[in-house]
Amino acid sequence: METTPSGVALLTRAGCHSCTHASAVLHEVCAEFGVSVTVIDVDEAAAESPDLRAEYGDRVPVVLLDGVEHSYWEVDVPRLRADLGRAGHPKNV
Repeated sequence: METTPSGVALLTRAGCHSCTHASAVLHEVCAEFGVSVTVIDVDEAAAESPDLRAEYGDRVPVVLLDGVEHSYWEVDVPRLRADLGRAGHPKNV
């Protein structure tokens, strides 16, 4: 499989209403920690990374944390906050 970005990434696709909601939630939580989110459309990325769509395309939205699947279909907010806190990201409150 192609290398996925470090940090927080959201795998999505056009027309996915759950993806739109997950993106809003994910950006809000990550902003608390000063962490940016990389959004990747699995269909657009398929030309260069077909394994990405094959692996994750049936369960978008998918949140990756440092290239590892963290949650799918919805953002696991409590777990993400805990994991970002453990990763040493300062919480901006």
